[in-house]
Amino acid sequence: MEFGVHLPHLGRQADRENLVRFAREADRLGFHSAWVSDHVAWPHEVESRYPYTENGDFPAPFNTPWLDPIGTLLFVAACTERIKLGTTVLILGYRPPVQTAKLLATLDVLAEGRTILGAGVGWMREEFEVLGMPFDHRGARGDEQLEIFERLFADPMPSYSGKFYQFPEIAFSPKPPNGRIPVWVGGDTEPAFKRAARFGDALHAAFTPPEKLAIHWARTRQLREELGRDPNEMLLSARIYLDFDGNSDPKKALVGTPAQMKEQVGALAKLGAGHILLDIVARGGVQGRLEAMQRFAAEVM
Repeated sequence: MEFGVHLPHLGRQADRENLVRFAREADRLGFHSAWVSDHVAWPHEVESRYPYTENGDFPAPFNTPWLDPIGTLLFVAACTERIKLGTTVLILGYRPPVQTAKLLATLDVLAEGRTILGAGVGWMREEFEVLGMPFDHRGARGDEQLEIFERLFADPMPSYSGKFYQFPEIAFSPKPPNGRIPVWVGGDTEPAFKRAARFGDALHAAFTPPEKLAIHWARTRQLREELGRDPNEMLLSARIYLDFDGNSDPKKALVGTPAQMKEQVGALAKLGAGHILLDIVARGGVQGRLEAMQRFAAEVM
């Protein structure tokens, strides 16, 4: 089992010192990966429903400070050496695809091939509207963006002609050092499973109860096989909370004692998970989350 950890790039304590301390410590402790989330501009009034809570409310206040995801990872790339750098998830429709590809390729070059593109199509119509980007057909648009990334990263003179995006032959350089950037597809719907089966190196599930996770993973593997692709070459990643205080929903978190957490990790492994992304819940701000990460590394990981 590999473990990732969400970086403290949002909230009042999201600053240079805390990011450097947290990222370097995660790197030193041997975590597989460090992750950031994606929001750009938060409307005061939101009618769209967040898909990962029971009541549809997003867990963070609308005015939460939120550092840019790719900008944050560029910074973290410079102060770490080994740990992989991922987005959980980058909302494809928020940005033009060629510009996004340039940012991702830049990150991957400077991080020496450590980038993971966690990709999703978003849920908040109001944020798309603030950014001046179309919300309609966002799934089909996201699929075209992933196709564009493949072309830009692999072809010597890439071009693209799709329903939503077109560009002539262009020079696009530099390219990712390994020839491509791994894609971990987020989402909990049939279109997301199809997208993961087609484009994904992993299905990247977020806060999904184990019984649903098993169904989603089985369906994704089935779709992958129907495409003639080996489902065993795909990873299941589960983003969940880490809560030593035990206040989080146990269906969406590792909770309790280290011994109990080991059992919970084992149960996820039996479902097929090979990677767990920890969203740490702890008192004491960034320092409290840092100490919880250190405890998890010493007593569980």
